[in-house]
Amino acid sequence: MTATAVPTVLTARALLLDMDGTLVNSDVVVERCWRRWAERHGLDGDEVMKVVHGRQGYASMALLLPDRPMAQNHADNARMLAEETADMDGVVAIPGAQAFLASLAKVPHALVTSADVALSTARMAAAGLALPEVRITAESVGASKPDPEGFLKGAAELGVEPSECIVFEDSGAGITAGRAAGMQVVGVGSRADFHEPDVVVRDLTQVRVEVGADGEVRVYVG
Repeated sequence: MTATAVPTVLTARALLLDMDGTLVNSDVVVERCWRRWAERHGLDGDEVMKVVHGRQGYASMALLLPDRPMAQNHADNARMLAEETADMDGVVAIPGAQAFLASLAKVPHALVTSADVALSTARMAAAGLALPEVRITAESVGASKPDPEGFLKGAAELGVEPSECIVFEDSGAGITAGRAAGMQVVGVGSRADFHEPDVVVRDLTQVRVEVGADGEVRVYVG
C-alpha cells in the first residue's frame, strides 16, 4: 500500500501573489517578445530569457545592456509593455489558479506583479482569472523585484506585518524579493526549484487554504 504524503502547513495572516508563472502562464508571450528584443540588440536569446522572469523590463534591460542610459531602458520598457499587452495568444491559467483564488474570498491577499495595470488586467482576463481587490503593480513601486518594495507595500496595504505574510512566486527575482521582505515563500513551478523557497509546488492544485476562527490562515502544501 502506498503511503499518503503529509502536507506541509504554513501559517500566516495574508497571502501575496505574483502573477506571471504563479497564477498565469504567459511564457509563450514572454518568449516571443523578449527573443525579438534580444535579436534587435544582438543578444543571445537564451541568455536573455535567464534574466527577464520576475523583473520589470527596464531592470532586465539594465542588466543586459549595462552601458545604456536608464532613461532609454524606461522608454524601451514602455514599448515592450505595449507589445506584451497586445499579445494574449497562448496566455492561460496555471492549473488550480481559479479554484485557489476562489478559496481566498475571506483571506487578506494582494497581487504583487512586475506588470503594469494594463498588462496585468489583460493577462488575468485572458486566463479567466478574477483580479484581487488589492493590487501592487509596476506603477506602485520605485524598484523592481528582487527589491522587496512591492511585497512590503502589499503587506502595508493589507495592514499585516511582513513576517505574517506568505508569498507565492515562481522566479528567482521574486523569491529573493519575498525573502528580503522577511516573508515565507511558496515556490510555484519548475523555475522555483533552483531558488530555495521554503517549499515548492508543481502548480496550485497542490495548495489548499483554510482560515481559522482567530483569522489565522493555514496553507496546506503538497
